[in-house]
Amino acid sequence: MKKTLVLLIFFLGILSQSFAQDDAIQRFFSKYMEDDRFSRVYISPKMMQMAGGFLKNNAGEDEDAEEMGSLISKIKGIRILSSEEVDGMTLYKEAMGTLTKNQYEELMDVQDKGSSLKFMIRERNGLIQELMMVSGSGKEFSLISLLGSFTYEDLNLLAEKTSLPGMDQYGKGSKGPKGIK
Repeated sequence: MKKTLVLLIFFLGILSQSFAQDDAIQRFFSKYMEDDRFSRVYISPKMMQMAGGFLKNNAGEDEDAEEMGSLISKIKGIRILSSEEVDGMTLYKEAMGTLTKNQYEELMDVQDKGSSLKFMIRERNGLIQELMMVSGSGKEFSLISLLGSFTYEDLNLLAEKTSLPGMDQYGKGSKGPKGIK
């Protein structure tokens, strides 16, 4: 009985940390949702499912279109918050301070003359649950969160074959665990 109780408490702790992290990111987005200086985009899981289904159904004999349809169907949502009218570095630091660092693994970190760009992933059971890009410089700030259940190969394909926001920068950096290309 004690063993079961200890395991239950352990799993509840893990779940609450996961939800707390999602809440922290959501609070960051929510904080700036009504601020007119920001552009905000949210693409729902249903929209991604519809787009993936459309590609798969209309692929015909085009293997790339069918593959992209399957891949896009894996995306559970995209959240984008960006501005060209703010102190980008202050917001970058605020966003990074909001994240629980032990929940994310850093893929790429670029620091260059007053600008910062970071790609991080949240991984569970060998699958990437979230790819996040945070960038800030001068008067520009962007935070992009791509939710789903991906492999590194999926993300590489997204970077190569789509124009999803932020994927062009991902394509320039690491393409797998520990910098494997």
